[in-house]
Amino acid sequence: MTSMTSRDSAQKPKLLESRRVLTLILLAAFIWSLLNLDWTSGFIHSGGISAMGEFASALFSLDLSTDTLTTAISASWTTVAYAVAGLTLALLIGIPLGAIGSGVLTKSSWVKVSSTGVTRFTLAFFRSIHELVWAWLFVAAIGLSPIAAVLALAIPYGGILGRIYAELLQDVPEAPLQSLRSTGASEWRVFWYGRLPMALPDMLSYTFYRLECGIRSAAIMSFVGLGGLGHELRIALDDLAYQQVWTYLLFLIGLVVIVDVWSTMVRRRLSE
Repeated sequence: MTSMTSRDSAQKPKLLESRRVLTLILLAAFIWSLLNLDWTSGFIHSGGISAMGEFASALFSLDLSTDTLTTAISASWTTVAYAVAGLTLALLIGIPLGAIGSGVLTKSSWVKVSSTGVTRFTLAFFRSIHELVWAWLFVAAIGLSPIAAVLALAIPYGGILGRIYAELLQDVPEAPLQSLRSTGASEWRVFWYGRLPMALPDMLSYTFYRLECGIRSAAIMSFVGLGGLGHELRIALDDLAYQQVWTYLLFLIGLVVIVDVWSTMVRRRLSE
């Protein structure tokens, strides 16, 4: 009787994990946000409709001049370089911190709790500050340097990757790992030969997704003057050159699509 009671209580979701409670919280937050909006000033300022129509119509009259295409290609290359360099450095941060933060490298409860707590706090600190804020901080510290863009991407993305990697490593099924432990393998060997290989496909898939996000983030950071597609978009928007804006936007969309196709091909190759 006691075992049934404990089992039933274990199956019951916690208060904050209940679907009804979560639905009520989300609904209350949505209503609260609506009530705090300024509905008196209107949604669109005067002339906004015509400006939106002009911007939309520019899609059908793209600026495909040699100068614009040359600038778009060069800016795309700069954006991809920022994204790849930033993500590479983020991997150097996220992989070791994710492994430590998962708490799977040791059996000692004291070491596990202390290392996991410190690591998770560090990862939370890294990802809690947006990459655009990091970009402003690094630009103020070291100037308009490519290093500023790379570091501004690497730090928050390292925090995000580390958190996700930690969860993926924790979610690996324990049954296959027990066979390794039965042979006397240490937790490090279990990690390298069991846990990491099983988590690797999901880790790789999420890394590709973060590369897509990194390309978009690199373009956004370019608005602070670091070069790339965002920088060219800002100049075109300031000049109201909507034909050029759409050209640069389509290049950005093309980069994301290429990464998505590449990611799909790699995942299929791993699943074969």
